[in-house]
Parts: sequence; structure tokens; C-alpha cells
Amino acid sequence: MAPARTRPPKNRSWLLSLLLFGALVIMSLFSLTNPERIGDKEFTNAPEVSISEITRGYNAGAFSKIRVRDNKVFVTTITGAVLQSYKEGMDTVSQLGWNDPNNTTIVEVENREAQNMLLSVLPDILFLILVIGGLIWLFRGIARSQSNAMSFGKSRARIADATQVKTRFNNVAGMEEAKEDLVEVVDFLKNPKKYTSIGAKIPKGVLLVGAPGTGKTLLARAVAGEAGVPFFSIAGSEFVEMFVGVGASRVRDLFAKAKRNAPCIIFIDEIDAVGRQRGGAGFGGGHDEREQTLNQILTEMDGFEQDTNVIVMAATNRPDVLDRALLRPGRFDRRIFIDKPDLEAREKILEVHAQNKKMDTKVDYRAIAKKTVGLAGADLENIMNEAAIFAAKRKHKGVTQQDMDDAVEKVALGPEKRSRKLSEKEKQITAYHEMGHAIVGYLCPESDALHKISIVSRGGALGVTWFLPQEDQYTTSKAKFLDEICGLLGGRAAEAMVFGEITTGASNDLERASAIARGMAMRYGMGDDDLGMVTYGEKQGTMFLGVDPMTTRNYSEELARHIDEFVKETIEKQYARALGMLKKHKAKLEKLTTILLKTETMSEEEFIEIFAGKKRKAKS
Repeated sequence: MAPARTRPPKNRSWLLSLLLFGALVIMSLFSLTNPERIGDKEFTNAPEVSISEITRGYNAGAFSKIRVRDNKVFVTTITGAVLQSYKEGMDTVSQLGWNDPNNTTIVEVENREAQNMLLSVLPDILFLILVIGGLIWLFRGIARSQSNAMSFGKSRARIADATQVKTRFNNVAGMEEAKEDLVEVVDFLKNPKKYTSIGAKIPKGVLLVGAPGTGKTLLARAVAGEAGVPFFSIAGSEFVEMFVGVGASRVRDLFAKAKRNAPCIIFIDEIDAVGRQRGGAGFGGGHDEREQTLNQILTEMDGFEQDTNVIVMAATNRPDVLDRALLRPGRFDRRIFIDKPDLEAREKILEVHAQNKKMDTKVDYRAIAKKTVGLAGADLENIMNEAAIFAAKRKHKGVTQQDMDDAVEKVALGPEKRSRKLSEKEKQITAYHEMGHAIVGYLCPESDALHKISIVSRGGALGVTWFLPQEDQYTTSKAKFLDEICGLLGGRAAEAMVFGEITTGASNDLERASAIARGMAMRYGMGDDDLGMVTYGEKQGTMFLGVDPMTTRNYSEELARHIDEFVKETIEKQYARALGMLKKHKAKLEKLTTILLKTETMSEEEFIEIFAGKKRKAKS
């Protein structure tokens, strides 16, 4: 049974603010409308005379009306003129002699004593209200700040109940194996007695491991949605604050809330922020705040009872840095690796993200999936969004195939920079350079298929030659490495052959070629006989998600010299190979480059039609 929900107390601070604002308005109006300040408009510019002249005029019958207001006297003459004067405060009408019954002059006296007393007291009353209201507001602010200070130890997890989590396994494409592993978790949350009745225990912790953007958080929400249970979501960095002990307190509060709402799921995103290996350089001792937070997580997970029905899910892209105690059986004892999607998975992911967009019926998702080898689900979502933006700017009724192709190129290669103006010589060098890549890559049997050639600037590159694999590849042969190096050096070879000089345009090509050759010698055992089938360089960490770890040199100076010689010889041989290919096909190089300078872009079909005179078959 769900715990009863109490209605939060109403915040009436707005009423106090309204009262203070009203008091200020009243004081302002009183100040502006005080009769002492404005007076009668008809006497504003009236000439001032002495009180004795007023008395003589009264006796002579020269006035039609006399008005006495406090110590001011306003007079209207028979001719309609107005005068004003001042009397002593204690003088009355009788003492001034203005009470003759036979005189036709009208004498009016305004008795405002009571009104003046109220008006004189009102500002003091309003000021007192303002002071009292200000003190109340100040004390409430202090109380709120103290309450916030005491809430530092409360969990900041975002809670979504069973009705709020709309994500299902149908919304997650391309992770069939991972979803199969999590079906057991969903079934346990729905039917825990099915497992506990025979003594089975579901894993208390499930660790989702994968590259950024592969859908770890989405998969965790899908589990909660399928199971129909509350979902507590928090990032690992939200546990640790500048105050000592806050992280451990938040962990205790989070797990206490989860037990009260069981069955439920706790999801900790980027758990490596607090779950790093304890001890060692840079992580502090036993008093370190992050270590105390990790200790509390370990304690809470190990302290779960059999029937609490709380499952902890966490996501990270750095499993190599996690503490071993966190990964042992009884805690995060089930690890699910989420790879980047393959061809079939990419096609399904594109179809899922196309559901909320207006798509042209002729869009070929398979063709787009073939162009996005190595991209994660988040990248594919970004491609679909960019395609929709292209369609909107071009005023298309739906997203077309051309919009999709342009979006792939923008995400993979960067946006076009047609505003970057190159000189004619720079444009020619760029065209020969890119065509050199294309011809050499096309002639290398193990090279990926040519997709597009362009001399339109994208990102930091002046031009681009785009090769795409025809299928997902998980291993690479030595022949493919050598062909890749040869293709990278094709641009440099074309520049040297045509212009007799070299430019800085091949700097990135040389870096990539050198890295491949060095990797062949040091990591893959593809060097010469002097190097043998041995790996060189001790890794500090693991090779994960394509990030090269730091290496420590564990080989002699003699072997280092052999490695350098192998790298140099390999690059020189492949450069000579590329130069030989271009010299053999120099006429076609000239012809293709001339066309490229006019069109600025060239597709695979156009290249093959000119170079080979026929359409090239896809590589198997």
C-alpha cells in the first residue's frame, strides 16, 4: 500500500508582502493628497493681505464670502476677486468681529480638528505596520535558511512514480541482448514471490556499461516503465558537496525513501563520480568525502533485506576505475555491456526517432544506417533532428532522403563553410590532394568503399574524401592497416607529384598513418622479425571506449629504435606505393581533378564511372 500523502502547508508569505505593499501605497497617497499641500485650486495664486484688511473689508461689506480653514483665511470679494490671509491660531471669528448678524457676508469655518488628529496619527500607524511586517519577513527568511541548511543531508533524487514513467522496451531499439538480461529484473519486480518462494535471489545491483550516448539511462527508465514501479534518479556527482558528511547522509536518505516506496528502482547515473577505486594517489585517505560516500553506498546495498524489492541500477562509461568492492557479488554483481549499435540496430533506432517526425515515404533508413557505422544512439537521434531542421529550412512537407544525407554529413564531417574563400592555387592543391586520397583508396583492395569527395571546407578541413565501410567490422587485418596507411598518404603523394612541393595539408594524414604503424608494432604484434609477437608499453588503465590509456615504457633503447625504424620504413613503403599508383594513373588524376574543381563535390558513382568506366561492386 502506498504511503499516505500529506498536503504541503500553504505558503502565505504573499499575504504579508501584499499588506506591506498596501501600507506603502496608502502612505504615498496620503502624502500626495494631503489637503495641507494641495489646498483649493481657486486660491492657489490669490494675493495675500493682512488680517486687519480682511476685517475692514468685512465691516465695509466688500466681501461676499469668508472661509476659515485652521489658521488660513480665504476671501471672495463682491467683484469675484479672491484674497488670502493668515490669523493667529487662537483667534476665533467672534474675536475678529466677523459675527455681525446684520452683515450679509457669509462666514464659513471648517472644523477639521478630529480629521487632522487622525491624519497626523495615520503615518505613525502605517510606519509601525511596516516595521512589524519587515521583522516578520526577516525572521521567516532566517528560519527558511536554517531549514535549507538542515536539508543538505536530504537526497536530491528525482522521483517518478509508476504513472509518470512512460518509457517501455518498445521505445528502446538496438539493445536486444541487454533487454533480454533485464527481463528477469522486470519479472522480479512484478512477481517477487515467484523467485523468493524457491530461494532465488535477484541481483541487488545492475551496472550498465557502455559508451556515451548508447542509451544506458533510457534503458533504466524502460525497466521502471515495464515493471510499473517508482523510479529514483540521481547523478553520482549530486552526492558530494563541500560539507563533510553530506554525501553519506544523502545516500542514507535515498535508500530510506526507496525502502518506503518498495518495490522500486534506484538509478545512479555516472556512478564513477563517487565509486572510484579507494586508496592510491589522488583519492585521499579514510576521511575523504568521496570515499565516505562510497562506503555508505556499499553498506546500504549490502544491508538490503530479502523482501525489500529495491533494485539499484547504475550507469558508467568508465568501469575500469570503479572500486572492486562495488563490483563484487552482492552489490553490482550483474554487469550489462551496451555496445554501439550494429547495422540492424541503427536502422531500428532511426525508425524509432522518426515516429514523431513527418517523414517522406521514400526515405531509406537502411542506406542511412550503412553510412553511420560506429555512431551511438544519441548520434542517430541528432542526425534525425538535423534532418528535420534541414527539411523545415527548405520548406519540405516531410523529411526527404536528401535531408537525411545532408544531416549525416553535417554530424560526421561538420557543417559546410562556403564562406571560406581559397585562392586558386590553394583550391587546386586541395583538389589534387583529395583526388589522390580517392584514387589510392579505390585501388587498395582492403580499403573501405569510397563514398564522396568534396573540396568544400568543413570544420577545420579544406576538403574531405569520405570512405565508408560496407558492413560492421570487429577485427582488422594487417593488409587493411597497410592499405589504410597507403590511402592516407595518397594526398601527400599527389601534391608532390603534381606541384613538386608539399604543404601542411597532410599533417593530420601523417599523424593518423604514424599512429596506425606504431600500433601495429607495439600493440598488435604486426611488426618485423626483430619485434616479434610481443606488445610493448605497459598500459596505465584499460583500453576502453576508444580512449588510449597512458603507457609506461617497459622496453629497451634497442627495441625503441627498432620500433621507430619499423614505423619509418612502413610509412616510406606505403608512400612509394601510393606514388606509383598515381604515376600510373596520372591522366585520370588530371581529368578527375579538373571535374572536381568545377563541381566541388563528386559521388562514388561519378568517380567510378570516369575512373573505371563502370559501376563498382560493393566489397564483401
